[in-house]
Amino acid sequence: MLVALDLAGAFIFALTGALVAVRAKMDIVGMLVLATATGIGGGVVRDVLLGEFPPAALRSARYLVCCCLAGLLIFALPRLFEQFGSPIRYLDAVGLGVFAAAGTIKAVHFGTNGFTAVFLGVITAVGGGIIRDLLAGEIPSVLRSDIYAVAAALGSIAIVLTRDAGLIQAGAAVLGAALTIAVRLIAIQRGWQAPRPQRR
Repeated sequence: MLVALDLAGAFIFALTGALVAVRAKMDIVGMLVLATATGIGGGVVRDVLLGEFPPAALRSARYLVCCCLAGLLIFALPRLFEQFGSPIRYLDAVGLGVFAAAGTIKAVHFGTNGFTAVFLGVITAVGGGIIRDLLAGEIPSVLRSDIYAVAAALGSIAIVLTRDAGLIQAGAAVLGAALTIAVRLIAIQRGWQAPRPQRR
């Protein structure tokens, strides 16, 4: 299940990376680089912090293949995705939830405490997006966007708490991912913002 979550998150985030590349008018090489960096970035950071060397995304070719397929899909059909209005934000919300679940579950498997599991869940969820935005020359979404890291944290906390309460791993993962996605989508629709300092 963990590998399935990781691959799903990598594919979805790779789609967002490729869409950002289209918006930045990059060529196919730039699209594939941005798609791959976005798709595996968060997972690589998580694995390094857990002491897993080499990271899972670099041990198996399926992660890179998954990201490249996502990039090629956007390259071939960019207008299809652009018809949905703001596909990057909505795909990003789904990827955020999937990766928050994957990161938290993997951290739990490594025997970390609840706080560390939540921290690594959030790192996994936001890492790829940070790398994507920096490579595209933008301020990372996690630093400026309406509820983003907070949504990932809520999903990760839900996974830790429900697992401690005895819920099976698959159920906890689905619940946590769904909560993250729901909070993020509602924040997008309603324009919710994290607290900011008041300037006089």
